[in-house]
Amino acid sequence: MFFSSWSIDALARTLSADERLMAWIPPRRLPYIRAESDEGPVHVPGRRSQQAPPHLVALLRLADGRRSPHELARILGTSLDEVTSRLTELVRRRWVSWRLEVPSGARPDRELRAVLERVGDAELRRGALEPLEVLERGRERVEAAGRDAEALCEALAALEEDFTRITDTASQRAKGSGTAPNRSLVHSDTRRSATARIGGTVLDAMAPLDPLMTSAAWLMGRLGARVEQRAVEVYEKLSAASGEERVNLADFWFASMPILHGDAVTDAQEVLAEFQRRWARIIPLPEGEARVRATHSAVASQVAEAFPPVPVAWTAARYLSPDVLIAARDTEAIGRGDFELVLGELHLASNTMGASLFVSQHPEPAELLRLTGRDHPGPRLLPLLPKEHKARLSTRVRNVLVRPEDYYVALMELTADPHRDRTVLSADAHVVLRDGRPVVVLPGGAEFPVTDVFGHVLTTLAMDLFRLFPDADHVPRVMVDKLVVSREAWRFAGGELGFAEEKSEARRYVRARNWRGERGLPRYVFVVSPTEPRPFYVDFDAPVYVNILAKAARRLARKDPEAKLTITEMLPSPEHAWLTDDRGNTYTSELRFVAVDQHD
Repeated sequence: MFFSSWSIDALARTLSADERLMAWIPPRRLPYIRAESDEGPVHVPGRRSQQAPPHLVALLRLADGRRSPHELARILGTSLDEVTSRLTELVRRRWVSWRLEVPSGARPDRELRAVLERVGDAELRRGALEPLEVLERGRERVEAAGRDAEALCEALAALEEDFTRITDTASQRAKGSGTAPNRSLVHSDTRRSATARIGGTVLDAMAPLDPLMTSAAWLMGRLGARVEQRAVEVYEKLSAASGEERVNLADFWFASMPILHGDAVTDAQEVLAEFQRRWARIIPLPEGEARVRATHSAVASQVAEAFPPVPVAWTAARYLSPDVLIAARDTEAIGRGDFELVLGELHLASNTMGASLFVSQHPEPAELLRLTGRDHPGPRLLPLLPKEHKARLSTRVRNVLVRPEDYYVALMELTADPHRDRTVLSADAHVVLRDGRPVVVLPGGAEFPVTDVFGHVLTTLAMDLFRLFPDADHVPRVMVDKLVVSREAWRFAGGELGFAEEKSEARRYVRARNWRGERGLPRYVFVVSPTEPRPFYVDFDAPVYVNILAKAARRLARKDPEAKLTITEMLPSPEHAWLTDDRGNTYTSELRFVAVDQHD
């Protein structure tokens, strides 16, 4: 049972209102602010350098997130009131962050406790820990309730009441508020008690993944090379303007924003288009065909020619994470070889098993860290990410397979514990050219490709880029031996779903079933629409799902008559739910793998 990060952040904001406590909370310089001497000036990316009084600059340079105002007053030989006044001015100038910040982690309550236990005043420390302990006891009661529904509801209600009383904050985040997942105060992650074993037959059937991953490595390599070339242009422009061979990383990062969120997006789509053109020559899709089959041997030989090896562009690009599902009637059918495999997704530049929700449930997390050391014999440079983002980030999916020898670089915000060694601010690092390629030089002399600084942006661009075939009004199901590499899909404008405008629910249902039959759609599908936040499931035999689809079609038609929604067959479908529990309930199951490119 875990606290959501936002709930503990709310408690931290409440505690920050106590000025006496804040005298023990270390301020920290924003990662992109730098001053090379106590005399200044202070450099802010994208702006002119600013001069400030030496006493302010001296405090700025000492604000490392480890020293409390009490300690800063002692070092500077001045009073606590004077340090407080100077910190207030530095915060006003947006050079320093001075608030009770909870480092990012799967256990935010423990992170907050670690911060509070460094408070030097015993009475203040006890007073700050008390409300945290109230919430921790509430979480323990929720966990202890187990499957007792009444006890669980009572425990949740009590926790929510305590939280609201302590923080004066709503205990549920509103849906659609632009926030990341985890709307409630706590969430639970668990492991199923059953274990399924599958044999070498299934492993052998996965052989077609190899040419797919070969082409994916090419896709990432080409994308990374194009972005790196744009980075060289940014470096050369900044170097020419300053007359220095060393370019400050903070300046470089800010100057790179237009390419990372503009030109790189275009680069990704252009590389994808070329990727799909090459696959079109390997597996042609005849018009009107519902099923297309190819053999592994034929595909593998053509892939080797069409997608030659390219250098790994950034460290995370060595990872490929396929999600594979088994379509079978039961476990006995799998044993007989009577099954098909379905490639759900092939995630690029990501170790999906490094997510906190998996690592926290693994029986031996230390083994995962050891394997990470095999993947990366040397240290890595990892960009620090925001705690949450509405599109992808939350504490549950954050990568936690980070070793002590790995470096963090804070670009915009410092979400790691400032007491962690090997955490570098962007303003303290530089970019230089080595053999024509831009590299980051850290204060201790360690060097990494500049694309590692862009790692999260590149991975975000690449993660879901693996699409073998371009969008079309109809794409057949494509199989390579026993592996389905692309599900059958159809695209329709909202206005093409004529039944959506039918006022009578009964007639709408009948018309939808007729519409589905005329177009050869399966009963179970998933739908992606530009007007809907996420894909949604539709069973054409269930009126409630027909109504959901009709509403989505009407919204799309009103917003953009030319836009199209995509309907994709559900595969595996319910009859392929082969995994059975002790009560006879059946389930499908996604097998998650992590592949590592071992080439230098």
